[in-house]
Amino acid sequence: MKTFSLLTLALAAYVANAHTIFQKVSVNGADQGQLKGVRAPDSDNPIQDVNDGQMACNKDIKHTDSTVINIPAGAKVGAWWGHVIGGKQSSNDPDHPIAASHKGPIIAYLAKVDNAATAGTSGLRWFKIAEDGLDSSGKWGVDRMIANDGWSYFTLPSCIAPGNYLMRVELIALHSAYSAGGAQFYMECAQINVTGSGTNTGSDFVSFPGAYQSNDPGITISIYDNNGNPNNGGKAYIVPGPKVLTCASGRQSLARGRYAVKRREE
Repeated sequence: MKTFSLLTLALAAYVANAHTIFQKVSVNGADQGQLKGVRAPDSDNPIQDVNDGQMACNKDIKHTDSTVINIPAGAKVGAWWGHVIGGKQSSNDPDHPIAASHKGPIIAYLAKVDNAATAGTSGLRWFKIAEDGLDSSGKWGVDRMIANDGWSYFTLPSCIAPGNYLMRVELIALHSAYSAGGAQFYMECAQINVTGSGTNTGSDFVSFPGAYQSNDPGITISIYDNNGNPNNGGKAYIVPGPKVLTCASGRQSLARGRYAVKRREE
């Protein structure tokens, strides 16, 4: 185990800069364009303090515009991740969209706002609409995103009330999360307008910062088994944060609904 720990530390140091940025949205398969309606920094560095004041939509935002993306309730939504702004850092970038070692969940939240193009990020009430954690085969949400060339997908709940929202999409990398402060949080926010006839305005609201504690079981965790496989030792993984919003038709989950992801008890 000591040898494995040393190897783990060495790997973490080696991939320290193999990071990522959420920078595009698709709606029912239609790419909305690079940085259109997405607030993003130039830096791909994570936040590692769950109490950071910029946990909502990231810090040092450099890319903004007035685009508000129309998304019908019930639509298939894609969030595209790239190693750096624009995607690959080089033509043969092995860490695009993120280093394969950076296992962890991908989570989506909404917060209702009056005007998504101009809304600030302080004091918002966020509710979770989707999550993709660890499935029964040992694959993570990040693995599925990498397999989809940087795209993570989820269904916007069909019951969501129309109006402007900020859509926060977050990736939590757990490769170094065996001690407090080791988890890496990557998040950006998209400016969206939900259309349709839904009436659900959210539930189980949280704030950022405030939604997570550093000692939450899905944040401070060793995801490796005794052989160094990042499968959480074959145990279920508890995705951080509140319950996923449910409509009358059932649960929402990132990509597909069949993942064996343990959620908080209802």
